[in-house]
Amino acid sequence: MKVICVGRNYTDHIKELENQKPKSPVLFLKPDSSIILNNRPFYIPDFSNEIHYETEIIVKISRIGKHIQTKFSHKYYDYIGLGIDFTARDLQSDLKKNGLPWEKSKAFDGSCFISPWVEKSSFMDINNINFMLKMNDSLVQNSNTSYMLWKVDELISYISKYFTLKIGDVIFTGTPSGVGKVTAEDVLEGYIENKKIFNLKIK
Repeated sequence: MKVICVGRNYTDHIKELENQKPKSPVLFLKPDSSIILNNRPFYIPDFSNEIHYETEIIVKISRIGKHIQTKFSHKYYDYIGLGIDFTARDLQSDLKKNGLPWEKSKAFDGSCFISPWVEKSSFMDINNINFMLKMNDSLVQNSNTSYMLWKVDELISYISKYFTLKIGDVIFTGTPSGVGKVTAEDVLEGYIENKKIFNLKIK
């Protein structure tokens, strides 16, 4: 499986990080070694002093597809969830400043958290889903999929132009504003429509 991530898909987050609004979706990949397995905590790596959480709606691909038309994208996933794209912000800033790829700051071991999955059919409208993140019981991210620049089905179509989508692949659809630093002993809780989906400890 592969993890395909979308950057800069919420205007408020683009402004938050003082980035340029893209003309098309920004894509990057995380390897399978980045995925946190077996309900383990997230361990802060020793090469960064500024690890940020980025909570996102994620979708799990259920069939093989290439050059998928947007109107057919809904047939390629049955489950959604929440993910956290952990980012070494200090390292990313240096890489961006020097015009270098982001992988070291985005795709390091253990940088990808995937929640339990929820059936897509549980929701009336995939483009109107509330989700939020609490850190130590304080609300830090709170948004709705309606604020995406590119909706889920549009992203699936766009991504499939470049990468063949395979069963089990995961798409991270972008994070809203409110990202911030994690420290040891923090506890992150993710919610979809006020239902708690995950609890993650930081070590």
